[in-house]
Amino acid sequence: MNIMNQNTQEFSIKKIRTLGPTGTNCEAAARHWSTQHGLDTDVELHDTLETAMELTLTEEGTALLGCVVYPDLHQLVFPHLSQMKLADVFLFDTFNMVLATRQGNQDFQMVATHPAPQSLVNSDYPIKLVSSNSEAAKICASGQADACVTTLPAAKAQGLEIVRNFGTVPMGFTIHVRKD
Repeated sequence: MNIMNQNTQEFSIKKIRTLGPTGTNCEAAARHWSTQHGLDTDVELHDTLETAMELTLTEEGTALLGCVVYPDLHQLVFPHLSQMKLADVFLFDTFNMVLATRQGNQDFQMVATHPAPQSLVNSDYPIKLVSSNSEAAKICASGQADACVTTLPAAKAQGLEIVRNFGTVPMGFTIHVRKD
C-alpha cells in the first residue's frame, strides 16, 4: 500500500542502496518495492544508511531506501534537502522479529540488537547495539553476544535457536532520489 507516490517511474531507478548485510528487512523491502513498480533494479547493501547515502548522492539512477525507524533518519533527510527528495513512502511487513541464541544457551549476559528494536528486550537484558538485525545474528552466532534480536531468516541462516517470536511488524519504508 503506497502512502505517497510521486510517479517514481519518472526517476529511472536502476539501483537501490540500503542497509545490509543480506537478510535485512530493508533488503526485502527494496526488492518488494522494485517488483511492485515493475523496475529492474540492483539492490546494493551497506553497513549503514549513511554510507549508502554518500554513494546515492553521486550516482544518477540510484535511490536510497530507508526505514522510518532507522535511528537518526532525519540526519539523512535534512542535510541533503538541496540534493535529494523523498519520492515514495510505503508499508511493508518486516520479517518475524525474534529473540534468538546459540543452541542450548540459556544465560543471556549480553543481547545484540539494532537500535530500532532494542525496546523488545532492553528492560530484560543488557544490550550491545549493532548496525543491523542481520549483523546481530552474526554476532550472536560468533559468540560475541549471548542472544540477539534479529529477523527469523537471519536467525535461521546463522543456525540460531528461537527463544521468542515477536511476529511481523507493519513498517514504513522511504525511497529517496536525487533532484536532477
